[in-house]
Amino acid sequence: MTDSVRFACTGCGKCCTGHHVPLTLDEARRWADAAGQVVVLIEAFVVDGPGMPPEQREHVLRRSHAVPCGTGDARVSVTFAAFNPGRCHNLDDNDLCTIYEQRPLVCRIYPVEINPHIPLRPDSKDCPPEAWQQGPELIHGTQLVDAGLQALVQASRQADRDDIAAKVAVCQALGMTTSALKGNGFTAYLPDMGAFANALAQIPVDDGAQWTLHVEDEALVASLREQGLHTTNEPPVYYAFIGF
Repeated sequence: MTDSVRFACTGCGKCCTGHHVPLTLDEARRWADAAGQVVVLIEAFVVDGPGMPPEQREHVLRRSHAVPCGTGDARVSVTFAAFNPGRCHNLDDNDLCTIYEQRPLVCRIYPVEINPHIPLRPDSKDCPPEAWQQGPELIHGTQLVDAGLQALVQASRQADRDDIAAKVAVCQALGMTTSALKGNGFTAYLPDMGAFANALAQIPVDDGAQWTLHVEDEALVASLREQGLHTTNEPPVYYAFIGF
């Protein structure tokens, strides 16, 4: 990380290719209405226990929701993301965004990071080197310079907090109740989009469904079970386990 980061988009389209874009609840509705596929990514942690990064305590608590798991409780964070294993379907033949004025918050914020604990590192982005050699100053020291971008970042973080209970309720209604442990991986679901759109149209009541943690590390399993939490390491059928 340097003391100053400059950035100017070159229009290469690489950030719109092969990236699943996190969506707010309203953005997920629009994506579903436009016949897009959503991927649901879930991670969990125990308050002041396994999966809780102490230095991120406030951030992860505010964007998570408590769920019953075995005889204990876990907290889950849910991300609804536009599923883009290849080119985003909103790119035209010239790599221009056809929904530019209505593009998701995360697209508007790029290349800035949403998580306050992740610094912007140009070498972790797909942008060509010249993108970082021109344009206005984006970061000075550790501070985001652009006031408009600051407001968008705060809006994105607030949406995470405001939407989490509804996202959990949608997951429960669709049977997506197995999570990975934060820092150990994600569980990923590709829901039927008709059922997903119906659940988004009328957010179901949180029915307190039981959750399960997919954990394959034996030491972690023992630690979680000591706290009464239900775990599984069976090969998944309806989701993918993406381990770190």
